[in-house]
Amino acid sequence: MTAPFFQVNSDIIKPYALMDLDDTLFQTQRKIEAWDLPTAKANSLVCASVNKQGEPLSFMTTRQAIFFNWLLTSTELIVVTARDRSEIKRVKLPFASWQVLTHGAIILNQNGELLQTWQQRMYNELAPLQDKLSQLSQLFAKHSSNDNSQLRFTAHSDDFINGSVSEKLVIYLAIKHAKKDHQALIELASQLPKLVRDFDKYFYVHVNANNLAILPHVVHKRHAVQFLLAQHLDNERPSFGFGDSLADLPFLQLLDWYGMPNHGQLHEQLAAK
Repeated sequence: MTAPFFQVNSDIIKPYALMDLDDTLFQTQRKIEAWDLPTAKANSLVCASVNKQGEPLSFMTTRQAIFFNWLLTSTELIVVTARDRSEIKRVKLPFASWQVLTHGAIILNQNGELLQTWQQRMYNELAPLQDKLSQLSQLFAKHSSNDNSQLRFTAHSDDFINGSVSEKLVIYLAIKHAKKDHQALIELASQLPKLVRDFDKYFYVHVNANNLAILPHVVHKRHAVQFLLAQHLDNERPSFGFGDSLADLPFLQLLDWYGMPNHGQLHEQLAAK
């Protein structure tokens, strides 16, 4: 078999760049200081997201801003994030392609509209789990309302389409620690299978920094990215991506190339070995 040698082609085909956001492209001031990130002088930071009050919350360093600008110019940038539809609106960056949100439960098309085929699929998967998610919600809501509890509980939900009818479904449960005690969340995660019957059969747990997420197995960034790659993206175009957490690795492994920032959960896991 013979093959031609490589020839430079000036007709550029943009690759897909599938990117996690928080702690990959930007982070809070607290984490900038904890990770001692370079090019992070106060007067050179770029605001990337705001809090519920509209105040600056997360920032890009000079290097991150240059990197992001290169991505926007040279690739078709696809967001893959745990943020939901409300939280993504607080990210002040110009996204123009597909968006995978809420750990993969939601997909928005290039026009920012819900992808209906995915909506129906997720409805079919999540509807049978609503009673179990409700039981978990009641358990943690009761516990977090205790005056001595340092846990802060939130149920994340969205509207899903079942035929022509829209219905709000709980997607996953999130828990934070008031004093950002990561070890306390790790210990809670280890206890969940003992507290809830058949927990492992229906749910998995992801802990990163001060975030503990209890997710149904049917909700995962990998599932949504796999669907996009198979149904909507051009399989001749190369793909690469970046993510900072262990939860990102399964979707990254679907791509042609992937990497991580030199900080965060994935980097720490690799460095420990």
